[in-house]
Amino acid sequence: MRKKFIAIAGNIAVGKSTLTAMLSEVQDWKPFYEAVDENPYLADFYADMSRWSFHSQVFFLSRKVQLHQAILDYPGTVVHDRSIYEDAEIFARNLFLRGFMAERDYWTYRELYESLTSFLAPPDLVVYLRASVPTLLHRIALRGREFEREISPEYLGQLNALYEEWIENFTLCPVLTVPADELDFVKYDAHMEIISAKIWDKLRGKEEVVFP
Repeated sequence: MRKKFIAIAGNIAVGKSTLTAMLSEVQDWKPFYEAVDENPYLADFYADMSRWSFHSQVFFLSRKVQLHQAILDYPGTVVHDRSIYEDAEIFARNLFLRGFMAERDYWTYRELYESLTSFLAPPDLVVYLRASVPTLLHRIALRGREFEREISPEYLGQLNALYEEWIENFTLCPVLTVPADELDFVKYDAHMEIISAKIWDKLRGKEEVVFP
């Protein structure tokens, strides 16, 4: 089979990076991860979101375009932790809806995002990890990251709603929605095997893929 490009999408702490790492090991696919720590605006952004949200999102967009192109240039099958689309459709939009990004800045960002992504080939498959807020909160507690402890259930719920709206209207490539509340691929090898099999079904062109 020719090279495939699989993007893993989903909310905070849903398991994107973990699934990316596990698929890369099990399937011998090349993993690509987002470089959050490289953003020089992050400290300013968290101190004053309204002032620095536009700058921070433009930086993320620039790096995501570079990473997406590197993925397209890579000769083998790849699995990508968080797609370029999520930055704009989920996080930048949420900043705008919450009043942390001015309308003028948001629409400038959207125009830039849409112009850049129009030149990029989409993935062959988006794997969307869907999880409820209680599951996300449980996984946030398990991984124990200090900066995530203040994340509220309301914020996670807002992001979940935006994810559902985005996935419902996403048509650039096939989508496999994984019920992450029921499938704990970290704890159970059998769950990982189920997800891997369903991914292959979608990559081979099967339209209706149902989880047991």
